[in-house]
Amino acid sequence: MSRKTVAVVVPGYNRAHFSPDEEISFRHLDHFLGRYDKFLVVPSSLAITRPGFEIKRFDDAYFGSAIANTRLMLSSLFYESFAEYRYILLYQLDALVFSDQLMEWCATDLDYVGAPWLPCADSPWVSRARVGNGGLSLRKVDSFLKVLASDAYWVEPEAYWNSVVSEYPPVTRMLRFPNKLFKRIRRFNGVQRELRDWHLRPDGTRNEDHFWSDRAVHYYAGFKVASFEVGLRFAFEVAPGRCFELNGRRLPFGCHAWPRYDRAFWEPYLLQNPSSLADTKERTA
Repeated sequence: MSRKTVAVVVPGYNRAHFSPDEEISFRHLDHFLGRYDKFLVVPSSLAITRPGFEIKRFDDAYFGSAIANTRLMLSSLFYESFAEYRYILLYQLDALVFSDQLMEWCATDLDYVGAPWLPCADSPWVSRARVGNGGLSLRKVDSFLKVLASDAYWVEPEAYWNSVVSEYPPVTRMLRFPNKLFKRIRRFNGVQRELRDWHLRPDGTRNEDHFWSDRAVHYYAGFKVASFEVGLRFAFEVAPGRCFELNGRRLPFGCHAWPRYDRAFWEPYLLQNPSSLADTKERTA
């Protein structure tokens, strides 16, 4: 059987009913990307069906919080479950799409693309503009698995030794020498060790998308993250009005967190009901 190109994956829900805004996100997904394989990712214990979607179940421990969701999105188990596809489009239910450009984005051969982060009032923690958010993101399955199976060190043992203990007195260095040996064991100093730390200290800059944007290339040098400019064509998140100007006053393929960041900007493009579909097609063409 030939490998399929892409599946749309709606992740992380532990309930069977959705809010009006989430139903709008579903409406955009069904209207513009309805022809693709679509999956709802849910806890094993949840009874749910939705027309047009296959149900993909994972242990309940991966649901119910941002920490739990981060653990799932950083697990080989998750990506292995979509191994029959080259790509997955992760589509959280505060995302929208405005056209069917999905195959064109798969043809870019990027490993990861999402809405860019940029320094602005919406994201004061951002120091440099870059890709990007994972709420609407295209992910190459094989490349994600390569990162998670990498044998690269988290911290190079010699660099650790030189930076941490080289200034200690000789007796202290001798006592700490086993630490240097431990750093050569990947169980204690590899990608899975870093990811365990990622889980233990989640905050606004420790979500899973920060790992894929900033750290994945450390473990797989060929990992290709989209540039800021390419990310703008893919999706907006923070400061959508500013992103619109930076993108040549063109809408992107989609957006994330549309109810949170300047909802008024997105209101004219929402598919509120079937009669709005034709008008929205004209505005987004």
